[in-house]
Amino acid sequence: MTDPKNPFEAMMKAGQDWAKALNPALESFTPKGFEAMWPTVPAEFMEAFMGKTLNPEGLDAKTRLLLTLMGLTILGAQAEAQIRLTVRHAREAGATKQEIAETIATAAAFGGVPAMAKAMEIAQAGMDDEDKDKSK
Repeated sequence: MTDPKNPFEAMMKAGQDWAKALNPALESFTPKGFEAMWPTVPAEFMEAFMGKTLNPEGLDAKTRLLLTLMGLTILGAQAEAQIRLTVRHAREAGATKQEIAETIATAAAFGGVPAMAKAMEIAQAGMDDEDKDKSK
């Protein structure tokens, strides 16, 4: 008697077959670059809707984005696209590379060192891409 297929592998195979039948180009689709289609929101806009404009005594957009980054890290740094987007928007809102690194490092106390290391790797790659884009 043979072992049944792993249900997760079977589900993934079915999804890939469906995507290939629907659109052959989807066979090679990777979500890694998907967030590149989402534009970086201007700092003024983020401040208006996430910051102190509507709540003058509240947190500014940069602080809210750093808190979001900490939460994503504590969850295990599994949401790579969301981490890259949050880092990109935090930089736009005025966060320094040091502030981003410290935010992720602090999350290690709550989410563990592996989560911190993964988030740091994702954030660093995003900031490196940002530096490359600026140098062009």
